[in-house]
Amino acid sequence: MSVLYMSIVTSVGSHSLAGQVVLLLISWLIVLFFWRKRMFKSLDNIPGPPAESFWRGNTTQFFTRHAESFQSHVALDYGPVVRLQGLFGCPILYISDPKALHTILVKEEPIYQETPYFINTNKLYFGRGLLATLGEQHRKQRKMLNPVFSVNHMRRMIPIFYDVIHKLRAGMTSEVAKGAQELDVLNWMGRAALELIGQAGLGYSFDPLTEQIPNAYGDAFKAVGPSLQGLDLHRRLLHMFDEIGPAWFRRAVVKMWPSKLVQDAVNIIDTMNMASKEVYESKKAAIQAGDEVLLKRIGQGKDIMSILMKANMEASDEDKLSEDELISQMSTLIFAATDTTSNTLCRILYLLATHQDIQQDLREELIAAGAADNLSYDELNQLPLLDAVCRETIRLYPVITITMRMPIQDTTLSLGEPVIGTDGTVMKEIVVPKGTNIVIGSLGCNASKELWGEDALEFKPRRWIEGIPAAVTNASIPGVYSNLMSFLGGKRACIGFKFSEMELKVVLSVMLTTFVFEPADKPIAWNVSAVWYPTVGTESEAPEMPMKVRFYKGAGL
Repeated sequence: MSVLYMSIVTSVGSHSLAGQVVLLLISWLIVLFFWRKRMFKSLDNIPGPPAESFWRGNTTQFFTRHAESFQSHVALDYGPVVRLQGLFGCPILYISDPKALHTILVKEEPIYQETPYFINTNKLYFGRGLLATLGEQHRKQRKMLNPVFSVNHMRRMIPIFYDVIHKLRAGMTSEVAKGAQELDVLNWMGRAALELIGQAGLGYSFDPLTEQIPNAYGDAFKAVGPSLQGLDLHRRLLHMFDEIGPAWFRRAVVKMWPSKLVQDAVNIIDTMNMASKEVYESKKAAIQAGDEVLLKRIGQGKDIMSILMKANMEASDEDKLSEDELISQMSTLIFAATDTTSNTLCRILYLLATHQDIQQDLREELIAAGAADNLSYDELNQLPLLDAVCRETIRLYPVITITMRMPIQDTTLSLGEPVIGTDGTVMKEIVVPKGTNIVIGSLGCNASKELWGEDALEFKPRRWIEGIPAAVTNASIPGVYSNLMSFLGGKRACIGFKFSEMELKVVLSVMLTTFVFEPADKPIAWNVSAVWYPTVGTESEAPEMPMKVRFYKGAGL
């Protein structure tokens, strides 16, 4: 470090203003490095991969779109706790130990908070909705939303799901009417997922699915994912202005930010916000006027926002949400439910395309049950292979693998499985300093051979029918869904996991009884992002999933 410093002093000089600024910056970074080394010294003995560089640590290996193999390496090759290097030597812990995850997400949840970066980014994009609030404000919002994501409400929403997917079937049928075609399945699943949350979530139609009709509101939501992907550094800088001055000042700072990516993001946010307000105001007027005909025009009056708004009007003052909070929920719900569902569907269809025997077995189960035609919630849940295929895909391929927590105080974290330190010490607990970045190791827990057996990395849906290992059920995994960490656990677990599960099952029920899906003659790469997405090869940046699609011979079309 001292040699580096002296070489810089020699090269830039100490008399020019520019040289003095550079030396001041380098000096500050060196002080920061040694301060962090001392602050996080308790983590030095935890094993992990070597840093790619002092400046970047492992960040360009773990957090970029081509990080699939490195993330798997970290999750599966080191053990239940792994030490990564962040920027300028700042440590990051990857934790997949079930006992530790239970402590972080459930037992000591108030200590392990969402990072300021996560909260402020979501607030900038979606407002003060469920993904951008903490503490009592988050509790109030979740209490108001819980009833509309209950099993009873899911039972009432199934007909809406089927209506949408029957339109999807009609749209895809027109594409393959003259024979097998190569289709971008991601585009079709993305349109369907947006329409599902539009009708069932907002009582609003984005896309008829049988034809292409421009919709600025829908286009804005489709652009959020790519926008987030390209703005990582800008977001880390901009969120520091979040609490500085009034809203007009913060907006002025963003408007003057010298980046086309940032200005495009501003336009996306403005479009989402303006359209959400219009939908909200029209619903509010219909509710106040008692116009049930208008409310039932889309979503049959059972959509999440209509019910939520009615409940909010009847709530006590202490439980009532502000209008800004309600509008923010709309953008939050659509973002959280679109790419996660569509990209998971693409992963399932790709796996079935490469495992034709499983695809045919599942198709036969669905046909025998008449699953393409409006089964009830409970009937869909009784189809064992359908359930197993969804669970196994979600286990092996969680679409979100970068979920962070940060302790707000120094704490000690007990482990279920000891960690062997770099010096050979056996550690049954670790001291975690305040401000340590922690990655929730969803993949590491979901695919652990110690829990799931030697075949943990194989796609074997029937493991869910034959019975999952006792090691899994005995591990007290805090996941809210089926001993898996894909939807997290605790008070901030994914509130819509039942909604997502039913979407997957309805789509598969209709699609697989109508079409056969086969791989296209193109390489598919999966890219790490806020939500993982497929591309053709590693060079392309365009999200897409080309597949060969043809009619199933017994579809009766």
